[in-house]
Amino acid sequence: MDSVRSVLAAPNVDEFVLVNHDNPVETVAELRDLAAENPKFTLLETGANLGFGKGCNLGAEAATGDLLLFLNPDAVLVPSTAARLKESARRMNGGDWIIGGRILNSDGTEQRGARRGELTPVSAASSFMGLDRISVGPHSIHWEKDPLPEDMIVVPAVSGAAMMMRRDVFEKIGGFDERYFLHVEDIDLCRTLREMGGQVWFEPGADILHYGGTSESSPWKVETHKASGFVKYFWKFYPGPLQRAATLLLSGPIFLAIWARVLWMDVRSKLGGLFGRSAKSTEGEHTNQAAE
Repeated sequence: MDSVRSVLAAPNVDEFVLVNHDNPVETVAELRDLAAENPKFTLLETGANLGFGKGCNLGAEAATGDLLLFLNPDAVLVPSTAARLKESARRMNGGDWIIGGRILNSDGTEQRGARRGELTPVSAASSFMGLDRISVGPHSIHWEKDPLPEDMIVVPAVSGAAMMMRRDVFEKIGGFDERYFLHVEDIDLCRTLREMGGQVWFEPGADILHYGGTSESSPWKVETHKASGFVKYFWKFYPGPLQRAATLLLSGPIFLAIWARVLWMDVRSKLGGLFGRSAKSTEGEHTNQAAE
């Protein structure tokens, strides 16, 4: 609920549309109470999880403003962020554009995805194999370790966790592609805009705290959706016969690489918990001896 309250408290948010995707009963009840208390808060209840892209499209359809700011349910607006993004939008002077904010971890470091390089089979393979952690360059997807620019810069893609665009531009490009359920739909939207002559901008002064992983969904399920998103993206944007043959060949390794990462994270978490319990047990034994 921190995300909801941060939006309602933001002084430069004129309207707030929340699409409820099958949240727990207690959460829905709290959302209904907040919507009843706040005239600018519209709650849409879908009755099921229809996916991120579909939810964004429904929210955009229900909204009435000329500027749309898409925000993840686990993203918290810094009070000045909406105003900064609006000011950045005013600086565009026409043209078709998307502006993304700087996504931060809870410790203040920049999170992956806020500014991204071009997603290609080569850059994806580099990311899966961890090569982009060793060095950055034209084949790197992730730019969060690059020096922070002093002003807005043009990038290939920004994060759907916090992106602003004009309503007419969103409608012109057809909104989010609903064939993606979760992950990669934001990269798709950015690329679609660029292929239509628009630009994607990263705004380093618009901070958004992104918790990430607040959903109770299984990480295996979430990461499977991500792998599926990569395959759909390559199939869509690389339509040549040889390119699609390469996508089919890459599909298996993509799923295996992502599942291996989930497995490693799960093992590391369990080992960390085991060592943590062991340390606490040993610490407790020393305390007892000292007390005696």
